[in-house]
Amino acid sequence: MQINVLGPLSVHVGQMDMTPTAPKPRRVLALLAICANRVVRNEQIIEELWENSPPTSVTTTLQTYVYQLRKHLQRALTPQSGGTGPGSAPTSELRTFAGGYMLSLAPEALDSLRFEQLVAQGRAALESGRTEAAARILRDALALWRGPALVDVTPGPILQVEVLRLEEMSKSALELRIEADLLLGRHHELLSELVGLSARQPTHEGFQAKLMLALYRAGRRSEALGVYQGARKALVAELGVDPSGDLQRLHRAILEGDPSLSEAGPPPIGLESLAMSIPRQRRLEHRQVGAVQ
Repeated sequence: MQINVLGPLSVHVGQMDMTPTAPKPRRVLALLAICANRVVRNEQIIEELWENSPPTSVTTTLQTYVYQLRKHLQRALTPQSGGTGPGSAPTSELRTFAGGYMLSLAPEALDSLRFEQLVAQGRAALESGRTEAAARILRDALALWRGPALVDVTPGPILQVEVLRLEEMSKSALELRIEADLLLGRHHELLSELVGLSARQPTHEGFQAKLMLALYRAGRRSEALGVYQGARKALVAELGVDPSGDLQRLHRAILEGDPSLSEAGPPPIGLESLAMSIPRQRRLEHRQVGAVQ
């Protein structure tokens, strides 16, 4: 059995599509899958399905949905459907705990688990200096995405948080992969991708920094400086802030022709910390929430 959440929700056994069609069981499956190997409490599932307006028979209704989902998964694993059949190790198990449920899945049975595993491997490879391997592993991780996570499932509040977590991890993996490609001297190949990323996310300083560096290494210094000016204007207009110190240092290094920006030099000024950071807008949101509290 293969469950996919990095795109449309799907459950496949061999070539057979076994994806549930009823909306509520689909959402329960999506939540249990995206939280695979973790217990999801009953109250979390209830909040996901009904938020603040659960039915009076909510416990019975939830148990019914889980029963339907368990039977559906069991049918998917029978010999008639091409599943594992009796006597062989199942690829999934929907387990009941006191106050919650857990869907047990191996990494190869769920695309998001495999994605997280590959991202960890790619990050470790990059940190250990195995840059070529890091770029390849992170490229394989990103290739698992077939569109926005659970794009065909209407998310409730719990799923929204989990989807956001995966999307942020995807963005981080993309930054790491681009960082690896830059270290490998692939700045020319990266330009079109970085132009698109920077245009779609003008306040994301990591993408702006990488585009500036790629342009500079491609001999397009004036365009690199123009990217900085565009990022500065976007940050002021949309967030009311100036560029971070890292981005300002990179801009100054480009102005001065700092040798550390050369292809053979050490990691560029400010780029490493930018690559590992979340978007500046989210940092500001967290600060604002803390200030309110």
